[in-house]
Amino acid sequence: MTSETHHHTPAAGGAESAGSPTGVAQPGTVTCTASHDGLVANVLIDRPTKLNALTLDLLAQLEAHLHSIATSRARVVLVRTAGTTVFCVGADIAAFSQLAPPDMWRSWISMGHRVFDRLAHLPQPTIAVVDGLAVGGGLELALACDLRVTQPNARFGLPETGLGTIPGWGGTDRLPRQLGPSRAMERQHRPRQIDATTALHWGLVNDIAEAGLETAVDRYVTDLLGSAPIAQQVAKQLIDAAAAGVPSSILESIGSGFTAYTNDYTAGVHAFMNKTQAHFDST
Repeated sequence: MTSETHHHTPAAGGAESAGSPTGVAQPGTVTCTASHDGLVANVLIDRPTKLNALTLDLLAQLEAHLHSIATSRARVVLVRTAGTTVFCVGADIAAFSQLAPPDMWRSWISMGHRVFDRLAHLPQPTIAVVDGLAVGGGLELALACDLRVTQPNARFGLPETGLGTIPGWGGTDRLPRQLGPSRAMERQHRPRQIDATTALHWGLVNDIAEAGLETAVDRYVTDLLGSAPIAQQVAKQLIDAAAAGVPSSILESIGSGFTAYTNDYTAGVHAFMNKTQAHFDST
């Protein structure tokens, strides 16, 4: 990550049809900058003129940044995209429609799964900053994050069945875990978009930023940075394991025993007993 001392604000950009025949004219980039004294990693997918449609190259760039973030001192990860009306329309149709079926299986689908799984399994809590339309692989990208904070005008959908295909980057797994099987099935069979209010009511997003997206994101970042980082990361792993069916009685006994040996635990208990603010050093 490169470092900056101010909050990262995505560059504004227009949106148009998602790509030239080869996708070469507007390849886009993925960057990662650090803010909050290096404690927040800001990942930016920057391809606004193509609606931030994802290509294999962009996925490879994203994967490289996620690999670095996992062992960095960052404690919170923000996933952003460029522009002001579209978060991400998902896979670049112009790119994947040229692939032969075996290549779709070997490269496109497998790489998307690998990258989104890496995002989902980062030790740090992750927030998708959804500032507009999130459909297809764009919704799957947001679902790979732990939390989703959105603008009031955001919309969500999985339109793949209307294209004669299916979600390919984890949507058939993560969406039912988030919404339940019935609503996830409805989204598959009725690929119309839902608005932010419905998404909040269904539990697809955590917050609609009525007072401004950056204000809401800053509030989440402040809250997350105020918690003990080791306990936070252990709790994230335990929640993921519990979702996979591992009994919480086993997970929590191991996790509690481990965190009790950290300086964060000592600092947190001391601060609570003395009614002061805890300061965590992550050891």
